[in-house]
Amino acid sequence: MKKGSTEVSATPSARFERDGIVIAAQSLSSVTVAKILAKMEAFLAARPELSSDYVPDLVAYDRSWVDIAREPALLDAVASVIGEDIILWGSALFCKTSHGGRATPWHQDAQYWPIRPLQTVTTWVALDAASVENGCLRVLPGSHRSREIYAHHRDDSEAIVLNQAMASSDIAESDVLDVELSPGQFSVHDAFLVHGANANRSPHRRAGLTFRYMPASSVYDRDLARRQVEELGVVDVSQRELHLVRGRDVSGRNDVYQTDNTRT
Repeated sequence: MKKGSTEVSATPSARFERDGIVIAAQSLSSVTVAKILAKMEAFLAARPELSSDYVPDLVAYDRSWVDIAREPALLDAVASVIGEDIILWGSALFCKTSHGGRATPWHQDAQYWPIRPLQTVTTWVALDAASVENGCLRVLPGSHRSREIYAHHRDDSEAIVLNQAMASSDIAESDVLDVELSPGQFSVHDAFLVHGANANRSPHRRAGLTFRYMPASSVYDRDLARRQVEELGVVDVSQRELHLVRGRDVSGRNDVYQTDNTRT
C-alpha cells in the first residue's frame, strides 16, 4: 500500500475494523494464479462480446468459478472478519486492458447491495501486478466506520465501469490509500468503504478477480434487489445464486447451493 499503510503490529481483524480493508497475510500460490489466468483468458476468448474491463456474475456463466472462491486462503481471510459461516453471492472480473482500461468511480458497495444486515465483504485478488500506474484499487481508510451511505448519483458515462458514483470533489486526495498488490495477493474490504480506481493508461494489463461474501446470518433480499433496479437504476442482482462455501446458513432464510450443488 502507499500513503498511510497500516502498521504490521495490529491484528488483521483490528486493521479491518479500523481501516475497512486489510491485505491478507497469505497469498494464492503462483500455480493457482496461473490456473486462474488461464481460465480467465479462455473465458474471455470464448465471449468476445463482453468488455474485459468489468464482467459481473461469473458464476452465472460457469459454476466452476465457485471452486476458486472456496480457496482456503480466501475463506480464512474472510472468516477472520465476518465469521465461519460464509455465503458466496457475487463474483466479477476487472481486467483492465493496457492504454485505456476504464476507471471505476468513487463509490460504496453498500449503495446498491440487497443484503440485510449489510455485513458483506469483497475479496480483490490480483492476477497481474496492480500498481498506481495501471489503475490499482484506491480507498479512503476508515470511511466505513460511520456505516453511512454517502450521496451517490447515476453516471452512465462509457468512461467508467459502474453507474453509481460519488462526486470526486468530495474526495481529498491526501486521504487516499493506493492498494498495490503483487500477483496472488488479495485484499478484503467492507461494503461501506469508499473506493474506486483510475483508468489504466500504462502499457501493462491489470487483471483482478473479486468474490463477494456475506455472513450466513444475513439475508439476501431478492425483493429489495428488484426495488433497487427501479429506484436506483442499478443492474438487477435479484437472481444471483447463493453458494454456501463454509459453515451453515445460520439465518435459515437463504436459498443456498450446498457444496454438492444441491439447493436448499
